Amino acid sequence: MLNIALPKGRLGEKVYGMFAAAGYECPSVLENSRKLIFENEEKGVRYFWVKPSDVAIYVERGAADIGVAGKDILLEYEPDVYELLDMKTGICRMAVAAPKDFHDNKRKTLKVATKFTNIAADYYAKQGRDIDIIHLNGSIEIAPILHLSDVIVDIVETGKTLKENDLEVVETVAPISARLIANKSSYKFNVKAVEEMVKSLRKIVEEKA
Repeated sequence: MLNIALPKGRLGEKVYGMFAAAGYECPSVLENSRKLIFENEEKGVRYFWVKPSDVAIYVERGAADIGVAGKDILLEYEPDVYELLDMKTGICRMAVAAPKDFHDNKRKTLKVATKFTNIAADYYAKQGRDIDIIHLNGSIEIAPILHLSDVIVDIVETGKTLKENDLEVVETVAPISARLIANKSSYKFNVKAVEEMVKSLRKIVEEKA
């Protein structure tokens, strides 16, 4: 039985649809109940819903054999897992956004508001840019408006929220999408089953492309 951690919400439902299309369906997953764990013995799979940012923790620590996590989570926390497949869904990007009239004065420390502190630190370290990171958990777009920060580093999907707050993308940090990940020990013990699953999922991903 392979334990599979799915991210709660729209992305998780999309991803489950891909697993089902690949031959790993478990109809009870779609039932409207408070249950969090669902299994299909015949298919050898047990699914459970977890908070998207926790998927990598469940996989890294072996509570789940495999899972689906956003590339943003993998870049930010760098869990010790195998990344097996780009699911080509949940597509967006990590970007730097700033007010439309922003001009970066390289002689001054750049104030960066973000919840992705490691991604931001790594990105600017590669540029040799001196920054002051302000860690926020929500409503990041408001930070430059209130002069708390010069720029923000955040996930951008449509850019609508940025536009509504007179901000615009000035740099793309990294492309983001959902990734299939595996616990390293589980992968070695279940290599045949996992590889078969990856092969079937890859076919579904390619058909959707």
